[in-house]
Amino acid sequence: MSKLRQFESHYPDIAEDAHIDDSARVIGDVSIASQASVWPMCVIRGDIHRIRIGARSNIQDGSVLHVSHDSFYNPGGSPLTVGEGVTVGHKVLLHGCEIADHCFIGMGSIILDGAVLEPATMLGAGTLVPQGKRLEGGYLWLGQPVRRVRKLSDLELERMAYTTNHYVELVERYRQQE
Repeated sequence: MSKLRQFESHYPDIAEDAHIDDSARVIGDVSIASQASVWPMCVIRGDIHRIRIGARSNIQDGSVLHVSHDSFYNPGGSPLTVGEGVTVGHKVLLHGCEIADHCFIGMGSIILDGAVLEPATMLGAGTLVPQGKRLEGGYLWLGQPVRRVRKLSDLELERMAYTTNHYVELVERYRQQE
């Protein structure tokens, strides 16, 4: 079974230097930019709306990315956008939301339709971001439901950038094994 799958007239558009693990599934109207990576057991399903993943972003093991369709209850639907340099931790659920550049999404977090994370937002592990919630960038957010905890330190902002670079380098190590 191929890791990339067409749905109706849409086939995933994957940059030549992006990394998609063999056990991941990418379906339909999905675009994955340069040096982005999708790790084992991820499902990225752009069947009823579009999904866009920016350059140098990493979607870690077991994460699920999906969207909502256009309907009377949700006019226009809810596409999913992940900006550039974003780290999406293990077993994260992103559903019809917008993640701006340079965010860090802690393991096991859930972000629902219409939620927006501004640039350089950090979510602690297990955070629930409700539908339509907007999170200001430059802060640590956590909880169920999410609440703002404190401003990010310079060291935390540096670590977020480090993690992005680490995953770009890790892809190269995997390629050397092929």
